[in-house]
Amino acid sequence: MLHCELCGREVARTSKHHLLPKQKGGKHTTTVDLCQPCHGTIHRTFTNAELARRHTTIESLQNAEEMAVYLEWIRKRCVERL
Repeated sequence: MLHCELCGREVARTSKHHLLPKQKGGKHTTTVDLCQPCHGTIHRTFTNAELARRHTTIESLQNAEEMAVYLEWIRKRCVERL
């Protein structure tokens, strides 16, 4: 089983998230493994400019006010086994 580095849940699949968006020069930078719900929420919540300027670490994403309600909610959800 894999773990989402943002919400901490065990998940069946993860996707790579570039901590510095590729469009902002992060093509060859550090990536983290995220579940799809977390990955999608990040990109719906923040622009690439905001991510590059304010959220280039997992810790900054976890501590972002905009993510607090979502993370509290998702951590209580069961993961579908595929």
